[in-house]
Amino acid sequence: MAKKDGTDLSRRDFLRRLGVGAGSAMAFMALEPLNVLAHESEKDKRPVTNRMTYRVQHGTGEQISLLGFGMMRLPNDQEQVNELVDYAIEHGVNYFDTAPMYMGGQSEVLTGNALSRHPRDKFFVATKMSNQNRRKWSFDESKAMYENSMERLKVDYIDYYLLHSIGGGMETLRGRFLDNGVLDFLLKEREAGRIKHLGFSYHGDVRDFDWLLDRQDDYHWDFCQIQMNYLDWRHASIRQGRRHDADAEYLYDKCQKAGVQCVVMEPLRGGALGRVSSDVEQQLKAIRPDDSAARWAFRWVGSHPNILTALSGMNQMEHLMDNVETFSPLDPCTETENALLEKISDEMAGVPTIPCTTCAYCMPCPYGVDIPGNFAYYNEAVKENILPLPERTASDYASKKQQFTEGYQKALADRKTWAHSCQDCEECLSKCPQQIRIPNQLARIVETLRK
Repeated sequence: MAKKDGTDLSRRDFLRRLGVGAGSAMAFMALEPLNVLAHESEKDKRPVTNRMTYRVQHGTGEQISLLGFGMMRLPNDQEQVNELVDYAIEHGVNYFDTAPMYMGGQSEVLTGNALSRHPRDKFFVATKMSNQNRRKWSFDESKAMYENSMERLKVDYIDYYLLHSIGGGMETLRGRFLDNGVLDFLLKEREAGRIKHLGFSYHGDVRDFDWLLDRQDDYHWDFCQIQMNYLDWRHASIRQGRRHDADAEYLYDKCQKAGVQCVVMEPLRGGALGRVSSDVEQQLKAIRPDDSAARWAFRWVGSHPNILTALSGMNQMEHLMDNVETFSPLDPCTETENALLEKISDEMAGVPTIPCTTCAYCMPCPYGVDIPGNFAYYNEAVKENILPLPERTASDYASKKQQFTEGYQKALADRKTWAHSCQDCEECLSKCPQQIRIPNQLARIVETLRK
């Protein structure tokens, strides 16, 4: 327990200044002093200074880089992945998140090959029980998936293991993890030390999330992975339009009360918060002229003390370098900056975007529709204010309709991938972690093109 001395008081004062909600001094202690290390790069022998911000894992005291490396969209080239991983580790990133379903299993292979070239104590690897397909629900299939992950990653223990994408409803939760004995098996694996930390990632029905966290005394979750960004903080359930969804504020607060640290996914909301409208960009530049929109989003997430690490999918060196700089060290958001982002999120919540993060879990479509491509273009049209909305743009509706149509045809050059090819088979619905009513949203695009 931290002593209630002057240092403890100043931490509470600082937390209030951040404007991230009422957190205990104990929770804020997760924001540890920076480790400043210097070593020589194997490539050029120049000194490399590590100023990465770290958080302390409550159970073991492990120092986890606040920037985590999401390995879902890696370049399918081992040498490129090696270079990215080498740079990340060299500059203090030590948390690497993958899954069996990423790149059809290739992500685990690429990640394992790259990490195995480094000492085991230089990295923490996270992977998942990705048995969403009902054919994988049996104990034997699930156990084989777990063992295959060990083999692909070239490790004899997994640092952070997750029940992947819970939130499909209690029937699904029981079928995937409870009735088949898979969760009991994973708990025993943690007890044996082959899993160091056990948690789950959440998308969808918040009742599943509540059920698992309400049984913290039984399962002792070490962490929970949630989608969190300044837009979803208070507008996720409204924007998603789902009865049993929850805002990120609710998820974060419940984890903090349960003593469970959060791993954050989608801090940029599928890249959308890194590609904001010119109006939003001007508001951000007025305060911090040199900061990108993405840096604002990362700083906002990192300012919350119960965050263990924030994942970013970095498949290009320039993105990795920029993100490393953002967290080396983290410059927390001020109260004024938090107020601005809250104002911006309120404005963005009124825009009719589709809550797609382009994860491509829904693909391939049996009828050839490029679902993420359709949604990405639609959201881009909203951002650039070229979506033809008669009630808002009556004066220039025709020009915006033409601009929208021409842009759509250019973005999706193959007509077979257009929204009109959707046959409403609903095969994509069970695959979408955002639980988007995909056929309905595709029909919305078709209707926009026809108006």
